[in-house]
Amino acid sequence: MSLYASRPGRLAGQLVGDLGVLLWIVVCGALGIVVDGAVAKLAGPARDTARTAQQLSGNFSDAAGSAAQVPGLGDQLRRPFDAASGTLGGLIETANRQADTIERVATLMGWLVFLIPVTVVLCFWLPRRIRFYRRAKAAQVFLDSAADLDLFALRALASQPMHVLARISPDPVTAWRGGDRTVINALAEVELARTGLRLPPELRAGA
Repeated sequence: MSLYASRPGRLAGQLVGDLGVLLWIVVCGALGIVVDGAVAKLAGPARDTARTAQQLSGNFSDAAGSAAQVPGLGDQLRRPFDAASGTLGGLIETANRQADTIERVATLMGWLVFLIPVTVVLCFWLPRRIRFYRRAKAAQVFLDSAADLDLFALRALASQPMHVLARISPDPVTAWRGGDRTVINALAEVELARTGLRLPPELRAGA
């Protein structure tokens, strides 16, 4: 069973709608990536601070190692360098933690920018597409012989507006009861149009 109608007008509308939804998803995805990247850039200063502190900590560690080699005073001389290195270690950890938090927030915002508008559109679009598919599939099950056209004609008599029935026949009920295949054919085609289907050529010819 096709996911699309066989009638050109309905088919064109479905294709335009589906392409529009696809384009919307792509645009929202691109916007989410942009937002993610823009917010993630705010983590740059924290990362730079962590790298600078890491370099300074390495320099202090080297200085502490050099000071430790001074005979008799090595332990005392290296203490300030070790203290500075330890302080920088805390700064490095804090800066990296801040950068990680910013990047997680950036990822979350990017997903929200993508998911919220896409979900809203899908909530309107997807049920309509599913409803069409189910109706068309159910109709297709009964559309395999000329005798089945009576069912669609009966549904047309029960659901179509009076002016639509009047265009088909002055007395469509009598024609349906009498087995007028031309009227039954026309009624069935009107009903099938609601599901986006067309009367198969072989049934049209048989009717």
